[in-house]
Amino acid sequence: LVQYENCRPPGSSGRHLQSRVFLFLCCCRFLLCASGQCVKVFSTSTEECIHDLQGHTDLVTGVLLRPSNHLQVYSCSLDGTVRLWDFTDGILIKTLVIGHPLYSIYASAQHEGVIFAVIPTELFQLVAVQLPQSGDQLAEVRELSAVLDSVGSSPAATAFGRQGEFIASARGLHLEVFFFRKQKSYRFSLKEDNKTGGKNTFTCISCHPKDDCIATGHEDGKIRLWRNFNHKKEYTYTTLHWHHDAVSSLCFTPEGTNLLSGGVESVLVQWRYNQPSQRDFLPRLGGAITHITVSPDGALFFTSHSDNKITIIQSCVKVSAVIQGLVKGDVRTELMVDPRSKALVLNGKPGHLQFYSLWRDKLLYNLDIVQQEFIHEAGLQQFEVVKAAFDASGTWLATVEERQLKDAELELNLKLWIFDNGTQSFVLNTTISAPHEAQITALCFQQAADSQTTVLVSTSRDGHFKAWQLAEGPSWSCDFVGAYHGLVPYCCAFSADGSLLAVGFQEVVTVWSPASWELLATLSQPPGTVRDLCFGRLSCSKYLLGTTAGNLLCCWNLLTCSLEWSTSMEISLLLADPLSENMAAFCFQSGCTDLFVFKPSEPRPLFSHKAVCSGKVTRAVFAPREEMLESCEESSQWLNRSQLYFLSQQTDLMTFITKAEEDRMTDRRKQLVIDDSVAMTPFYLLLGKHLPQHQDRRDAASGLTPESTPLPQSSAAIKELLHTPAHVLPSTSFLCSMFVQSLLVSVTGSRKTEKCLKLVFSFAVVSLLFPPLCLVLCITHDIEKGKKKKKQCDQDSESVWQGALKTSEPRICG
Repeated sequence: LVQYENCRPPGSSGRHLQSRVFLFLCCCRFLLCASGQCVKVFSTSTEECIHDLQGHTDLVTGVLLRPSNHLQVYSCSLDGTVRLWDFTDGILIKTLVIGHPLYSIYASAQHEGVIFAVIPTELFQLVAVQLPQSGDQLAEVRELSAVLDSVGSSPAATAFGRQGEFIASARGLHLEVFFFRKQKSYRFSLKEDNKTGGKNTFTCISCHPKDDCIATGHEDGKIRLWRNFNHKKEYTYTTLHWHHDAVSSLCFTPEGTNLLSGGVESVLVQWRYNQPSQRDFLPRLGGAITHITVSPDGALFFTSHSDNKITIIQSCVKVSAVIQGLVKGDVRTELMVDPRSKALVLNGKPGHLQFYSLWRDKLLYNLDIVQQEFIHEAGLQQFEVVKAAFDASGTWLATVEERQLKDAELELNLKLWIFDNGTQSFVLNTTISAPHEAQITALCFQQAADSQTTVLVSTSRDGHFKAWQLAEGPSWSCDFVGAYHGLVPYCCAFSADGSLLAVGFQEVVTVWSPASWELLATLSQPPGTVRDLCFGRLSCSKYLLGTTAGNLLCCWNLLTCSLEWSTSMEISLLLADPLSENMAAFCFQSGCTDLFVFKPSEPRPLFSHKAVCSGKVTRAVFAPREEMLESCEESSQWLNRSQLYFLSQQTDLMTFITKAEEDRMTDRRKQLVIDDSVAMTPFYLLLGKHLPQHQDRRDAASGLTPESTPLPQSSAAIKELLHTPAHVLPSTSFLCSMFVQSLLVSVTGSRKTEKCLKLVFSFAVVSLLFPPLCLVLCITHDIEKGKKKKKQCDQDSESVWQGALKTSEPRICG
């Protein structure tokens, strides 16, 4: 990899919001959460990511607000370091080398100069870390003091209580409380099963901020409130029960008046601390709740979910905002790019396809394919979306859903969706029940944009491939059924112009003519089932490439119907760039994946990268760029037209990005920080928050990117009026003429209406902010207008008289 490119989970695509790590809010403006190897800083007002705190070399496992300075945060990682950040500016202040992998981090205002962390020993141990007093940016921590042995590794398993007087930790069936003043710990144990058969295993813990009370969640859905635990034999607890499954998170509000709980039911439950029978519910939050936290002033609640989402909730139990990352889960479909919106499309929520904007790093919408309510029950078989494909224009979307019931046949549905301009979404057009007798292995459209007919091909384990053709109506029907000697087809692909169809029947590659459905040729190749087929593009359109189960990459020449070349590689995925001759091959070896970018006509790869990620890559796509890059370096020219995205085995979306693009993203985030730091004045509420959103929508509708959208030129006169103190401003007469001249800009063409609206809006703003000045301006404008009108009338009168004198004839008066 050349030095000006990076391969990483980028901030502009598929942010991963780590659900097991604490979230923090500062002054109700910033939300922080761990995201892979970095910490993301979000604005709660705009929901935009304004900073990526990058520096850790392994998974970030904890984020902690510094008790003595609420503009700084600590982050810990499995790389064995604790880093101190100024998160408002995105600056790394200090790095502390601990020397052990860190699984969670805690701090209290009563313990100044000390943080607490969980490190692995024989099990897991809670230790006190004495912070060095040196001013060096890099410091090594040598003092570690054991506090509790055998604690849970999850951040939700340990909590400070009563403003730092004690710390409690739960693991398995044991609860341990350590009092700092007494330097003594008490341990309480529960039986594995209670009388009703429920599981008593601890899952999470939270301590009351003012009272001696500890709330614990359990595997059977119960919540216990522990009291009198400062004596081992006198402890008591009361039980609350609503959740039907394990409680995943608990959190007291800052004043301790309410207790929040959540679990797999996707319902936020608010319990009254002194009246536990009174509860408030906020249902249908999406994925299972994995963590809950509250802002320091108690005005906002935050819940993180298993579908990579953070929900911002007002204290009145009402959702105010949602920060949605790329929905993580089992990706059964291929990675696709919607030709219309240029959004990344793949499996999202159960039974849905998600449309994710790569540029804005936001979920656009979810398309419900199955159209059935998903039931959260282990072992229950429900319909899943397993295949999907777009046609070249993005007008049609084909999906395959399947369900395998016990002791029953496989249920299959092939659905065709058409894009509706009115709703700006896809609507169901045709449903084909049981399109094949066995599982569908591949799905592809004829990609020729100028084709007279639209054709969809599906292959199945039943030994057939079927061609579905669009008819009048519009409706779909089966036009052809093909087979080859009873072999099973596993893959298919159309050529770029749509004139050829290649179908791989186990070890045989067949080439068909879609015009007549005639078998044109069969291509020989070494033994091994063909897994991927890709036609060459542009100048390499005469080549057909495929991978085999025998770890071979083969290239056939379609003009001679012979094997052009082959190489021995364990290719896990092969795909072609639709806008160039380039192809990408992901090669799996030694537990890691290597990337090779090449042209079929050249033996030398254009680009190669060893160990782009750990594990095997099976999903990738070339996303066309809005604007072509102009890279001079030969090794990066393959990025000029398209950008390569791929999913790692941990379902992190990764890409290659040039330094110029990264700088552009950084500048954009700096602008977001500036916008978010504007004071909450009436003028800001009128323009500051809403105008950028309207601008984004207008850009999306017109297909313009933020770089290509021209920004309006500001007026020097308006700047002087709004930003200069009144006591140092020049005289009003001087400002009036300058202000009027700045507004009188000549315009032509289609932008005349927009300029007029800006003129009217400017007068409205000035009239609100400076009524006396507006009156002076109007008077001055009327005076100037009157002078011009009088001057024009005098000129007209004089020209009329002069014309009359020239044309009249002399007369003799008697």
